[in-house]
Parts: sequence; structure tokens; C-alpha cells
Amino acid sequence: MVKNSFKKMLKKNKKWSLGFCLAFYALASQGAYPDKSIRLVVPFATGGTSEIIARSVANALTTQLGQSVFVENKPGGAGNIAMEEVKRALPDGYTLILGHVGTLAVNPALFGKKLPYDPNKDFVPITLIAKVPNVIAVSKASPYKTLADLVADAKKNPGKINYGSAGNGSAGHLAMEYFTSVAGIDLVHVPYKGSGAMLTDLIGGQIQATFNGLPSLIGQIKGGALVPLAVGSLARSSTLPQVPTLIELGYKGVETSQWYGIMAPAGTPKPIIDKLQKEIAKALKSKDDSKKMLDDGAILVGDTPEQFDVFIRAEQKRWANVVEKAKIVID
Repeated sequence: MVKNSFKKMLKKNKKWSLGFCLAFYALASQGAYPDKSIRLVVPFATGGTSEIIARSVANALTTQLGQSVFVENKPGGAGNIAMEEVKRALPDGYTLILGHVGTLAVNPALFGKKLPYDPNKDFVPITLIAKVPNVIAVSKASPYKTLADLVADAKKNPGKINYGSAGNGSAGHLAMEYFTSVAGIDLVHVPYKGSGAMLTDLIGGQIQATFNGLPSLIGQIKGGALVPLAVGSLARSSTLPQVPTLIELGYKGVETSQWYGIMAPAGTPKPIIDKLQKEIAKALKSKDDSKKMLDDGAILVGDTPEQFDVFIRAEQKRWANVVEKAKIVID
């Protein structure tokens, strides 16, 4: 019934935009939302900070909404593959994506016109979930006991020290390139397909450092396998209060925290967006649902879609300046 009415209306109104028509169809088709499983796409490989954040939220929403919210990792292309797929999904609230500083703020500056999506036009913000500091870390066996040790050796041996990231264009890649440009050192980037494999090689000594999100590192730091040298946040992390910030160490203005939020395809009905925002914010206030993220050093937010939109646009401007000034390019 709804489908037939939708087809007739589309035939009569050929000038209507596809996005408007899809939104109308999604709104007309929905009953009591949600009445089936919801897919939450993570644009990166398993084992990293993105998956930790996504699964925490998905588990809470599954309980609160009474429908399964399942996480699907879809890595590749600095997150562009997943973003392009989700932008084409039906805007009915059943396909969401974990937005990230890389895919929403950095990639527009890195890829320019080659970016296969527009973060401001192809998606609608739901809420900013969390901010987490990036951490420069080395293995326990490393000769570097402080950041000054690492920088001094890099200046003596330019191009001979390796650092790993979760992939080309990842937040860790950009964070370290930003730092090295300010510090005046030359490190060799070794991209991996996700944080898991990168951490294995870091602990094993195949690479010498990383600048990754704290949640993906905290287990190995607490276990003693990794040593944190500095955090990229404006203030020290409550999880690692003994570790200085880059600003404290003399690198003025260098702030490289990661952040994560939930996005939906453009055209998703406002009532669905508002319901999801309300439920996610509720989960973030729950001690049980948010414990894992808090223990991993995340600062939880849960703001409105409008506030998240303003934040994203401000971050796009900031990272465009960083990319230009640091002359950051994809390997």
C-alpha cells in the first residue's frame, strides 16, 4: 500500500529530489521504530578504538530499544568505503554509521574533490558519543623512556625510526604526521589494516612507536607491555594522570584527540534521529553501559544533533588548517 502510493507520487513529481522521496518513503513505511534489527557500520577494522566505542553503544541500545543493534566492521580507504556505502542506504533509521574525526573532519581536507561523499550533505548527525586522547606509546623494551628520548633519537637518525597506525589516513597517522611536523623530525609511517596487527608488531619490536587512541592501548599499558610517553589531549587523561600532554612538553597548540559520533544517511526522519539521540544520551549516563568507555579513558558527551553538527564543522576547519600547515599527504 505504502509502496504503491510512493511510486505513484514519485511518478507524478519527477522534479522531487531522490533524497526527499526516500525520506518520505522511510517515514511512511515505519511503524513503531524500531521494529527490526539496526546495523551500525564501523568504517575501520576490528580491534581498535572505533569498535570498542561502537560495541558499547550497540549493546546499550539493544537493551533499551528491544531490538538487536549489531556492529559491522567495513574497513578500507581511510573509512571512505563504508561512508560511501552508508550514504546510499535507505534513510529509515536501520543503517547507521560511526562517524569519526577522520571520516568527518580530516578526509575532506585530505581527499578534496576525490572524496566519494560529503559529510555535511550526505549524512545527518545524531550525537557526539565520546572524545578520547591519542597517546604516543612505545613498547616496554624500547630504549625511549620519555618523549624527549624519542625526539632526540629521531633528530640524530632521520628516516630510520618507524611508527605504526591503523592505516593510511587514519587518525593515528594524521596525529603523528602533525606532531612530527611540529617537532621537526622524520619518522617512517607503517600503515596496518587495523590497530590489532599494529599493536602486535609494536610490542614485538617490529615498529618503534604509535600515536593511537587510548581505548585501543589501555589494556597493553595497564598490562605493562606498552609505555605511554605523552597524550594529545588538552588536559591530562584521568585514566593516565601521570602522563604529560604534548602542550606540557612544549609543543604549543598540538591537540590531537579523537572523537566519535553516530550518523545516519541524509533524509532520515527527524523523529527517528531524535529518538536515537535520546536513547544514546541515556546510555552514556548509565554507569553500567558507559563503564567500559570510561575505564578506557573516554570523555562521554551525548549532545544534540544540532550541537554535533556545529562541532563537526568547527573540526573540519581546524583540521583543514592542520593538513595544509603540516603538508600532510596520504602515503
